[in-house]
Amino acid sequence: MTHAAALPGQPRGGVIGGPATDRTVCVLAPNPSAMTLDGTNTWLISEPDSDLAVAVDPGPLDEGHLANVIATAERAGKRVALTLLTHGHPDHADGAARFAELTGTRVRALDPALRLGDEGLGEGDVITTGGLELRVVPTPGHTADSLCFHLPADSAVLTGDTVLGRGTTVVAHPDGRLGDYLDSLRRLRSLAVDDGVDTVLPGHGPVLNDARGVVEFYLAHRAKRLAQVETAVEDGHRTPSEVVAHVYADVDRTLWPAAELSVRAQLEYLDEHGLL
Repeated sequence: MTHAAALPGQPRGGVIGGPATDRTVCVLAPNPSAMTLDGTNTWLISEPDSDLAVAVDPGPLDEGHLANVIATAERAGKRVALTLLTHGHPDHADGAARFAELTGTRVRALDPALRLGDEGLGEGDVITTGGLELRVVPTPGHTADSLCFHLPADSAVLTGDTVLGRGTTVVAHPDGRLGDYLDSLRRLRSLAVDDGVDTVLPGHGPVLNDARGVVEFYLAHRAKRLAQVETAVEDGHRTPSEVVAHVYADVDRTLWPAAELSVRAQLEYLDEHGLL
């Protein structure tokens, strides 16, 4: 998911996990890797005076982690009453069905194949479990089914893999599309500028305290990479693997397969806009 070690956005130091805002707690899954950073952030969200919580992205199918999420809620005097997914990648969603079984909850997602229950998620939906106001923000691009969740009371947005707490994310071609992703980043920038969102609660990595700064960095990074890909093609690097070797020469080679997905999305975008 990530091609870089750090980025703007004032990342919070210390251990990833635990309370992040007045209404959110992170439970870090034990699945660290080059692609998942420290692991998947599972989020528990609830009003301070409510005994009901919403879980976002139960993470991988890891019995210990799922039990830890439930226990974390119970220690706070809360019961998980609903499960939400930001998207369907296994490190976020593989544990959802088992977690739903353990908690007796529905699973709501944009992709019907991931849902347990009749209700999905889409534009304009507002989650109100336990008195919450959690607004669904469609943000396709990383994947077609990617969603973010705006938590107005905490001036925060849960971003899944659309924005990470460290590094930059992959546009997972062919499901992910660069044009969609750029539009989604602009939408997140509008949340920061127009709706006062200042905190990013990502699907991986630390919490970020400058939402506008990190989204603008992402937009600038994408513009830079797109220009580099266009120049690489003009210089005779025709295949995605050739472009990756040229443009991502300074990136860990273990991340080149993921980088190739983004390059394919960039080449498709350039072709669609008549720039190749």
